[in-house]
Amino acid sequence: MFKMNFAAAVVAVLTIGASSAQAAGCASGAAVGGVGGHFVGKGHALAGAAIGCAVGHHEAKVQARNAAKSSAVSTPSTTTPDSTAPR
Repeated sequence: MFKMNFAAAVVAVLTIGASSAQAAGCASGAAVGGVGGHFVGKGHALAGAAIGCAVGHHEAKVQARNAAKSSAVSTPSTTTPDSTAPR
């Protein structure tokens, strides 16, 4: 059983490493989820890692969206309406 779990963990790590550009936050979430699942009980580490990956990815997307919003709000627009143009 240990060998099968270890093999699944190795495959998961390699998969995460292969698509790291699209999986922002997944590795840290998977690490936290795996540890949490390990303490919950036998066989829950992989499930915890999978859920942690999903949550970590979601949180990274929210953080990136908020950063984009705050940078868009803080930079003034360079295009202003021309009040002298005919309508």
